[in-house]
Amino acid sequence: MRMSGGIELVVIGADGGPERGHAGSARAADGARLLADALPGRSFDAGTRGCRVTLVPPDADANAMLTALRAASQRPARWLVVCLLGQLAADPRGRRLALVTGGSTADNAYRRGLAWDWVVSTMVHGDQEETLLLVDALADREAWAALERGGEDGAGELLAHSRVPLWGRVGRFQPGRRGRDAVLPGGEGSFSWALGRVLEQGVPGAPAAVGPEELQPAVAAELERAGTDGARLLVPGPGGGGRLLMRNRASVRGALAGLSLSEELLAVLWRESAPTDPPSA
Repeated sequence: MRMSGGIELVVIGADGGPERGHAGSARAADGARLLADALPGRSFDAGTRGCRVTLVPPDADANAMLTALRAASQRPARWLVVCLLGQLAADPRGRRLALVTGGSTADNAYRRGLAWDWVVSTMVHGDQEETLLLVDALADREAWAALERGGEDGAGELLAHSRVPLWGRVGRFQPGRRGRDAVLPGGEGSFSWALGRVLEQGVPGAPAAVGPEELQPAVAAELERAGTDGARLLVPGPGGGGRLLMRNRASVRGALAGLSLSEELLAVLWRESAPTDPPSA
């Protein structure tokens, strides 16, 4: 495996199209753009110039999405970070999941969608040292039931791959009138919305470089204030995803308030105040 510095960031916000049962994906493209803008500028090790961003069009089909992901996975980098936003569908047996893509109907959403196990397999076999999968999704009744079943007979096992730490939120979605009250991926109260706010504001009292473990309490607090009860939060285990360090804006804002500093100097200051070893080392 060839490795180098930097981050390959692939952001997929899939719009399920006009099908009423796929309305849970209506804001996915908005959340994808938010993450594609926010994450590179906050990545501590690489910064904007060291982060290659692939923002997949929201109306792309599953083949185009997978092709973009595979291309990124074959480029040497330290990190492969993938963001999946939209609505999840399950296969008839409830063993596999897919991200619903445009043009899908209620009958073929799983077959036309981007299969979760394709994404995970591509990440595992990529040309990067470490991976992280960010998820901001809704699951309909069948997909939610599949996630709730553990063991070999349920799709819940897909959320526990040792090589691909997960970070995000999966909420329930009921098509029709009840679905109007759901927190849509990419909308206010969603994981991508909360993470964007935390990255922008920073975490007071935390180190200059923070990983998912340090950011998660602040993200969870944003979600709680937005009233997103009943969702399933996905959090990397101890040390999982912890070496993807993000700049904590709050760590230098107080000390340097009012000063005009270049990005280069700020980067030096952040690095000087960062821990010598990564949190999970």
